[in-house]
Amino acid sequence: MADVEAPTPRRRRLGQELRRLRETTRFTGEEAARQLGWSAAKVSRIETARTLPSEDDITALLNLYGADGVVLGDVLKIRKDAAQKGWWEKHGAALDQGLIAYIGLEAEAIEMRNWEPHVVPGLLQTEDYARALLGNVIQPINQIPPAFLHSRVEARLQRQHRVLYAEEPLSLMAIFDGSVLQRMVGDKAVMRRQLQHLDEVADRENVEMRIITQSTQLPMTTGPFVHFKFRDFPDTACLEDLTGTRFLEDATAVFLYERAFDYLMKVALSEPTSRRLIRDTMAYWQA
Repeated sequence: MADVEAPTPRRRRLGQELRRLRETTRFTGEEAARQLGWSAAKVSRIETARTLPSEDDITALLNLYGADGVVLGDVLKIRKDAAQKGWWEKHGAALDQGLIAYIGLEAEAIEMRNWEPHVVPGLLQTEDYARALLGNVIQPINQIPPAFLHSRVEARLQRQHRVLYAEEPLSLMAIFDGSVLQRMVGDKAVMRRQLQHLDEVADRENVEMRIITQSTQLPMTTGPFVHFKFRDFPDTACLEDLTGTRFLEDATAVFLYERAFDYLMKVALSEPTSRRLIRDTMAYWQA
């Protein structure tokens, strides 16, 4: 089953620690809730990071579990980290909750594996390409106030800067269909600059691009997806369709997408050959 929302890794860390402390006391979630006069659902949502507990909630839980002041201080520090707002919060009005959750995962991931059969992956898009995509392709179907378009483009560019060009950058492995290189988004000038940008970004050690040509047997019929890897949390998969962004955290389901990406890597062109194809296709967009 796909989750409607995805808690950030920091909130997941908090929930896991509270669950670990409860389990050391042999309390069940229902017993802890009964002792505190809470619903069992509240304890469950805290431990699964669906709810950010207040400091009072944490103090009550740890007093029940017999934790000392040092442990309480440590958990409250985790809670403080989990409550911190990301840079993207200033764009909150323009971003739906699924996208906000996605950016939160992206900001803390150490590796991102992205399959895109239709468009250039978001972290590799130029400003003009992103503006044309959001305004001319997505807007007619999933309409948002025009004033939000600028914020969404700006947020996309900031994401690129913060995760690909950071001091400890995200490792991005992007596979996309060869038709993406010849599919018009904007105009010829937009496409030419986009391909030039792909060629430039390919120089970065933390970025790997692979292309699946149209002469290759159709590798799979699934739509775009992202497989996130974290330093100290289970992997997460992200799916996007017309209804919004969905997340998978179930280990079996996420592993299915990990294997799918591994298969795409096997049938895609090598990195050097993919880059040559990008350069060769630039001529297609010459005025």
